[in-house]
Amino acid sequence: MSTGAISIVVVVAVVLAAALIIRVVRAGAGRRERALRRRFGPEYELNVAQHAGDSKAAERELEERLRLYGDLRTEPLPGELRERYVAEWAGMQEMFIESPEHAVTGADQLLARLAHDRGYPSGRYEEQVAALSVHHAEHLQGYRQLHDTAARAREGRADTEELREAVVHARPFFEDLVRPPHHGAPTGTETGRQHHHGERRSEGGLRRWLPGTGTGHGHTTGHGHTRFGHTRKGGAW
Repeated sequence: MSTGAISIVVVVAVVLAAALIIRVVRAGAGRRERALRRRFGPEYELNVAQHAGDSKAAERELEERLRLYGDLRTEPLPGELRERYVAEWAGMQEMFIESPEHAVTGADQLLARLAHDRGYPSGRYEEQVAALSVHHAEHLQGYRQLHDTAARAREGRADTEELREAVVHARPFFEDLVRPPHHGAPTGTETGRQHHHGERRSEGGLRRWLPGTGTGHGHTTGHGHTRFGHTRKGGAW
């Protein structure tokens, strides 16, 4: 074989090897993206947006959260403490009628305490949210919205409709954290996708402990959530 032919063979081999490496790398990146999307759900897209569309930077941050908090051990609430939180949440609902601002700031503080009692970090809000994103990604944005709106309320910059929407959107997150064992199991995270046994079979029990469900506080929607009536100040939970 001539030197020229050998050179051509070598070049072709190098090109094929490079193409194979690129394909393997891309396949690995695709698997990583799919795994992160499954784990973080809406948090994945939110994080990409916060990184101005840089998916690689977003994925590095999410992987760091997994490294820090993926093995975090949390415990369900004891029954008495769960009932106390449920009563507190219902109390915030009643407070909203007369003082929406105080109700929202109180609900924000309640969720922070609830997360702490479940075993999540409580030293800094950002750290707590990062840990919660690994295990409660599905509804975490509701907590963020409530926290931000509470800050605006303390400065007098949030109207009643903003306050109402903040609490409504935070409620599914509250339900995730306060949910008793066996009333819906996590699938990859602790978020609100229900186990194939849980909620339907135990609907009566859920209505006993979830604030504002069942009758007497409003009408129930077709998705099993109660839509509360309007308060005297124009808000609604």
